[in-house]
Amino acid sequence: MATFFQSVRQGFGRGSNKNNNPPKMNNGAPNQSYSPNSPMNSLSVSSSTSLDTAPPETDTIKYFFQEKYAPLNVKGNFLTLCACPKNVELGEWLAHQIVEQNRLLHGMLQVIQELNTLTGFPICNEQTCPTMSAGRLTYTWLVDGKAAKISAPKFINRVEKWIVSKIHDPVMFPTDPPTVAPLTHGVSEVNATGLPPTASPTAVVPSSPQDWIGKSSGFPQTFYKDCQGIMKQMFRCYAHLYHAHWENPFWHINKHEVLNMCFVHFVTVAKYYKLVADKEMEPMQPLIDIYIKQEKIPPEALAGHWAQQQASTNSSS
Repeated sequence: MATFFQSVRQGFGRGSNKNNNPPKMNNGAPNQSYSPNSPMNSLSVSSSTSLDTAPPETDTIKYFFQEKYAPLNVKGNFLTLCACPKNVELGEWLAHQIVEQNRLLHGMLQVIQELNTLTGFPICNEQTCPTMSAGRLTYTWLVDGKAAKISAPKFINRVEKWIVSKIHDPVMFPTDPPTVAPLTHGVSEVNATGLPPTASPTAVVPSSPQDWIGKSSGFPQTFYKDCQGIMKQMFRCYAHLYHAHWENPFWHINKHEVLNMCFVHFVTVAKYYKLVADKEMEPMQPLIDIYIKQEKIPPEALAGHWAQQQASTNSSS
């Protein structure tokens, strides 16, 4: 288990975009607000929704929602990276996936946290990003039980610290094996697509209230819910990266393809294990639809474990 928590930082050097006239975009004014529970004040990550009054957004083209701006810097089926191997307990695999997604997201966030040598400020700062926005949406933070708008750099900093605290919490993400740790799920054989064997879908939907994902490996009963909470906050960071920083810096330094790769990998994991609700993904749905059409987010990921279990049950009955 300990090997799942050996994160390796990746560097992202500056590149040069051959297009001397990068597209311009208008992020628009937010008119809706989501409020995650503050990781600084509570272990819960449920969210409430509130509406802000704002003038209607003047819709303009968002270039990252166009197919010609959606290439990846890698090729392959991301399901091979997210499907649980047959000899790994699902709880441990989900823990590994959380750590890996945090590593990739951290690399993308480092890009916008780099200091501008001319201004002395990071690219994402209090002036450029006074709120944690994603197009029409503004994510708010619970402060003393009340939704509050805070700047994007503060929001992202708190999310990153909270995720790290979860990963290093020996109760939430145990690294010592339990006394008895039998596998609690079956395995499937190599399927028709040629993908590697995956954990049985029954592990995603525990058979009884007394059973839960990761129980045999020592994970607490709230583990899967916490994974959902962590992934939801990660998605909000990605939404901000695209809506506020796709052009500056990712397009300008020719790293938009790397951002796309990390995002597709993230969404594939989120869809496959039902870790982020579809409604939460709405700020990025046009781009997700492009990758679904291209099958870079494979159909198996869209089906999710629960649907696969139902299909398997029906075919065997």
